[in-house]
Amino acid sequence: MKPKPSKAELEKLVQSLQQQLSDRETEIKLLRQKIDLLSRRIFGKSSEQLDPGQLEFLLRMENLPPGKSEASLSLEETKEAGPSQKRRRLSRAERIPADLPVVEEVIDPVEVTQEPEQYRCIGQEISEQLDFEPAKFLRRRIVRRKYVRKAVLDTVPVIAPLPPSLQERCLAAPGLLAQVVVAKYCDHLPLYRQENIYQSRHGVELSRQTMARWIDLVADWLQPIYELIRSGVMGGGYVQVDETPIRYLEPGNGCAKLGYLWTTCRPGGDVYYHWETSRGTQCLSKIIPVSFRGTLQTDGYAAYAKFARESQGRIHLAGCWAHARRKFHDAREQAPQMAGFILRQMQLLYRIEKRLRLAGTGPNIRASVRAAQARPIYQRLGKLLTKLQQGKRYLPASLLGKAISYALANWDLLGTYLNDGRIEIDNNQVENAIRPTAIGKKNWLFIGEAEAGKRGAVIYTIIENCRRHQIDPYTYLREVLTKLPSMTNWQVKNLHPRAWRDARQESVQSEAA
Repeated sequence: MKPKPSKAELEKLVQSLQQQLSDRETEIKLLRQKIDLLSRRIFGKSSEQLDPGQLEFLLRMENLPPGKSEASLSLEETKEAGPSQKRRRLSRAERIPADLPVVEEVIDPVEVTQEPEQYRCIGQEISEQLDFEPAKFLRRRIVRRKYVRKAVLDTVPVIAPLPPSLQERCLAAPGLLAQVVVAKYCDHLPLYRQENIYQSRHGVELSRQTMARWIDLVADWLQPIYELIRSGVMGGGYVQVDETPIRYLEPGNGCAKLGYLWTTCRPGGDVYYHWETSRGTQCLSKIIPVSFRGTLQTDGYAAYAKFARESQGRIHLAGCWAHARRKFHDAREQAPQMAGFILRQMQLLYRIEKRLRLAGTGPNIRASVRAAQARPIYQRLGKLLTKLQQGKRYLPASLLGKAISYALANWDLLGTYLNDGRIEIDNNQVENAIRPTAIGKKNWLFIGEAEAGKRGAVIYTIIENCRRHQIDPYTYLREVLTKLPSMTNWQVKNLHPRAWRDARQESVQSEAA
């Protein structure tokens, strides 16, 4: 017969079970936080903006008066805030651009059409509609006439040479090449969808393999402009860098592999993309030239820190407040009062930047204002986060614990922008440049083979810089692909999107004068 356990053994067993129960409760709590965060990311709003009313609500959630519910408090704050300002609705005349071509349709009464000699026109009423005609294919026929001299017998006929083209005997004219490229990389239409559209709506058979070869041809010709943009981005001593994963196909692998489109942006300037099949530190040595000396603004990915250490002091890093703020934004439901207070401090930093941006201040004034107004907030927030981490009030694996650890691990980098007026508070500009590729990934799922990633980087660079300079990418590409075959290398600088835009504006102004 098994002896009964002693009192000490029972107490030890109870303590062990209580500890296991506590561990399970902690694990369940952390898992619930992760599930809530995932649900918000999938079904909730993607915007991280919080107005002052929302921050006040977060700060007061843990101290609700007796008998008050969150819904009633939210309702009271909504009443205090007053009605939101409605967006002014544009009139019909404002919604129709004035420079569009006009097609007039005159409608007369039936009585007038039957006896026009009996009526006299005394006025008219005009109503306008915005109409659209779908794109159409056309057969561009180049006719080169042959001539001989009349007074000379047995003379050799003369004929004009063919205009320079991207490729000899290529079926596609520059307009069609521009359409295929813009549809894929700007409108995010995969080639198989374009193939179906052209066949079903226009009766033109264009296989996706043919269009893929055309994209390869266009990327090769755009390479000099791509390199020109790259040198311009790297010429200022301050760039923002980020990377986004994109799947690609590798023959024999059996499934899609993961590559990366590295994005480099010069705030207020151009952006360029670089394709690599990995995310390692060695990729940065291919993106950042050896001659570059200055600041890279990045997220907290360890490869950037390693690359800066290996640069022997020629490269410095700056942190991104948007990444730090995002983690506290995710934790606001776990600890509303503390997360709300921290978010409010960060909002004060962003308000300072907004005022500086609206005033159009230069780097020197920005640095002075940041030293006087932003640095005290930065120091106060740093002391608070350090105290919270040392006090161990929040579990390191919780959402707020992770947010505090991330912010303190990058705290010195987050303060870099306070010392240099050129540096932005975050690298949102480079993240905005990544968005078009994120939309495309949902449509075409993978970019093709690895070499297709390099072609995509070239074309994405051209398309994104057209967007930044407010250029219609189709108009730009059609003209550039027409001119490139007859241009020399030193003339390529005139095809930079910014230079092309300025030249067109000057031409329009001169014609108007």
